[in-house]
Amino acid sequence: MSLKNSALLLLVTVLLFSCDKKRVFDEYKSVGSAWHKDSIVTFDLPELDSTKRYNLFVNLRDNNNYKYNNLFLIVAIESPNGFTKVDTLEYQMANPDGSLLGDGFSDIKESKLFYKENEKFKGKYKVHIKQAVRETGKVPGVMLLDGITEVGFRVEKKD
Repeated sequence: MSLKNSALLLLVTVLLFSCDKKRVFDEYKSVGSAWHKDSIVTFDLPELDSTKRYNLFVNLRDNNNYKYNNLFLIVAIESPNGFTKVDTLEYQMANPDGSLLGDGFSDIKESKLFYKENEKFKGKYKVHIKQAVRETGKVPGVMLLDGITEVGFRVEKKD
C-alpha cells in the first residue's frame, strides 16, 4: 500500500470514529423480512451516567418493500423500579414520489428517527418497540409489515 493510500485510509478511519463520539448505546435487532404486529423488540440499556443528559433515537433499516408513507410505533421505556412510560409515535418514511427517506445508496435505507432529548437515567432501563401501522379505514393493525428488516435504538450524549 502506498503512503498516499495509507494516509487516505487513516483519514477515513479517523473521520468515521470521530463522527460517532456522542454514541453511548447503538444496537440493532433483526425482525426478518417483515415485522409482525405482535413482535416487540426489546433493548437492555447499560447503566448510564446519572449526572449526564442524553438524546434518544429509534433506528430502522428498511427496503423498497415498505409500501407506506408513514410509520407508527409504540415505544415504552421501563425504569428500574418498573414504572413504564409509553409513547405512540409517527414518522414520515417516504417522499411524496414514494421513494424511501433515510441514508443508503441501495434499496436498503437506514433511518435515525428522533425520539426524546435531554433525558436523564438512574439505573438500568429497558426499551420496548412495537409497530402499530394500520391501513386507512381498517381497525386491525397490519399483521406483517413488509420492508422493515431491523429495528435499533441509539443513545447519544447531549452536548
